[in-house]
Amino acid sequence: MASHPSRRLSAHVSDQEVTRHPSNTASTERHDPRPLAALDPHGLLVLSRTLFTCAEQSEIVRLAMRHVSALGPYHAEAGYLATGDGLSRVPGHDAGAPTVDDARMKELGEADGSVSLPERSWTWAFGLRGVGGLLGYIVVSSHSGPDEQGHFLLSTLVGLTSAAMSLAATRPAHHDNAGELSRLRAERDTALRQLDTMRSKLHLQKTVHEALARVAARGGGEDAITQALYELTGLSALVEDRFGNLRSWAGPDRPDPYPVPSSTYQEKMLRQVAREAGPVRVKDRLIALARPRGDLLGVLAIEDPEMTANEHTMFALDHAQRSLAQELMHMRELTEVELRLRRQLIDDLLEGTNETSAYARAEAVGHDLQRTHYVVVVHWPGNAADDAFTRAVEQATATTAARPLITRRGGRVVLLTEARPADDAVHAALAHELGTPDGAIGVSTRCDSPDGVPRCYQEALRALEVRQNSRQRSGTTFFDDLGLYRILGPGNDLRELEGFVQEWLGQLIDYDAGHDTELVETLSRYFDCGGNYDDAAAALTVHRSTLRYRLQRIREISDRDLTDVDTRLNLQVATRVWKIILGGRR
Repeated sequence: MASHPSRRLSAHVSDQEVTRHPSNTASTERHDPRPLAALDPHGLLVLSRTLFTCAEQSEIVRLAMRHVSALGPYHAEAGYLATGDGLSRVPGHDAGAPTVDDARMKELGEADGSVSLPERSWTWAFGLRGVGGLLGYIVVSSHSGPDEQGHFLLSTLVGLTSAAMSLAATRPAHHDNAGELSRLRAERDTALRQLDTMRSKLHLQKTVHEALARVAARGGGEDAITQALYELTGLSALVEDRFGNLRSWAGPDRPDPYPVPSSTYQEKMLRQVAREAGPVRVKDRLIALARPRGDLLGVLAIEDPEMTANEHTMFALDHAQRSLAQELMHMRELTEVELRLRRQLIDDLLEGTNETSAYARAEAVGHDLQRTHYVVVVHWPGNAADDAFTRAVEQATATTAARPLITRRGGRVVLLTEARPADDAVHAALAHELGTPDGAIGVSTRCDSPDGVPRCYQEALRALEVRQNSRQRSGTTFFDDLGLYRILGPGNDLRELEGFVQEWLGQLIDYDAGHDTELVETLSRYFDCGGNYDDAAAALTVHRSTLRYRLQRIREISDRDLTDVDTRLNLQVATRVWKIILGGRR
C-alpha cells in the first residue's frame, strides 16, 4: 500500500467511466485500453450485443438462460414465451433438471413470484416485459437467495432480455419506426450505463475491502486503520477515545498540541452522532462511532473542511469504523483476560503456590517475579472494594516500577508491587482521589521469592490491623516499624492499652500537657537509642546535659527507677504503645 494516496476515492469513478454512444448498428464497438474481461466481469456487455442482433424471441430467451450461471451461483430452470393461448415453454433447459409446474406459472398472473422446486432453497420467476405487457418468464433457482449485487445482476439480465425481445417483436411490424428503435436503443444504453456505474461502485468497494483486509491480516491496530483510511480517501483520518483524547492520526495538518474538547461538548456530540445509523458530519469532520455490542470504545473521523467527501468516502469510513470496532473489542477482551490471569496469579501467590508454576505464569502476563516485591493491603471504610476503588489504588501506587499485581479480598485491595510505598505518599494520593483521609494501609517487609508472599501478606495484614486498632486509625503502617508489636500482635483491646500507658506514663503525659514539655518523647528516644546519652541527645537535638536533666525530672515525676530491668521494659513498651498505637497522645 502506498504511503500517500495519489487521489481520492471519488477520482476513481471518472477514471473508470466508459463512454458509450448510441449507434445505428448492433455491432457498436467500445474503445477502451483495458481488457474486456476487466470492463465486463460478468459478460453482460458481450451478451447484450448478441441479444440485440437476434430476430427470434425464443433464441433470445435461450441465450439469457445459458448466461444465468455466469452471474453467480444460479441456475436457469425454465424459460417461457407469452402467446395468445397463455405461456409456452421454451425448449433447451437441462433434461435432468427438476420440472417446473406450468400450472403454477399460469397462477402468477403475469407477476413475478416464487416457484416451488424440490432440492432448491430459492426459485423465482422473473417476468420479461415490454411495452405491450408480459413477453415471457425466466425461472432461476439457487441454494440461497441473491444478495444485493446478485439481485442487481439478475435484474440487469432480465432488463436486457426484455429490451431485446421487445426489439425483436417490433422489428417485423415497425421496421421503419426509427423513433421506437431509438427508444429501445436508449433503454439499452441506459442499462449499460447503469451496469458501468455498478461496476465502478463494486470496484471501489472491492478496493476498500481489500485494503482493510490487508490491515487485518498484518495484525490490525489503530494506526494501520487510520493510515489505510487516509490512503483510501486522501483525507486526514484520526481516532479518539470517548473523551476526545487523540489516539491515532494519519495525514497532514495534525494539530499540535491536540485540542481536547470540554466534557459537555463531547457528550453532546456523541449523543448527536449516536442517533444516526452511519457517519455524521459535525462541522469540518465526518464522524463514526466504534461501538460494538452497544459499548462506545472509540471515535473514528476524517477531516473534510472543503466538503469533498462523497458516497464512496462514506463507504470507506463506515467500513473502517467496523474494522476499528473489531480491533478495539479485541483489545478489550485481551485486557480482560490479562486482568483475570493477573488476579488469579496474585490470589494463588497469597495462598501459596508452586514456585516454578508461579514464575511461568507471571512471565506469561508480563510480570517479573524474580525481583524484590512488597505486599500492600489497603482498606478505606465507606468505599466498597469495587472496580473504581481498585483503579484508584492502582493509579495511586503507580511508579516507574512495573505494573503491580492487584486483587480484592474481604473489602480490602491487595497489591504485590516492586515499589515500596514512600511513607504516607500513597495514603495522601488516595485521600485526595477519594475525598476522605479515613483509610489505612499496611505494608509488609521485602519479599524475595514467591514462597515468601503468604508470610508478607500476613505481615501487611498485621500492620493494617495495628493501624486500625490505634487511636490514629488513618495513615500507613510499615511492618518494619512495628517493633515489639511484631510479636505482641495487633489484637489488643484499645482500652487495656490505654490503661497500661496511663499506669506507666500517665504522670509524665499530664506533666507534658501542663508545662509544654516533651518528657515522654525524651524517654521514648532514650530507649530507642539503647540508653546511649550521646545518641539520644543527637536524636533529640539537645545538649547532653539537657538530656541528663530531663531524665532526672522523669525519675522524680514518675517515681520510677530507670535502672531496674523490669521497670525499663515496661516503660519502653509503654512508650512504644503511646507512639505507635495511641499516636503520641493519651
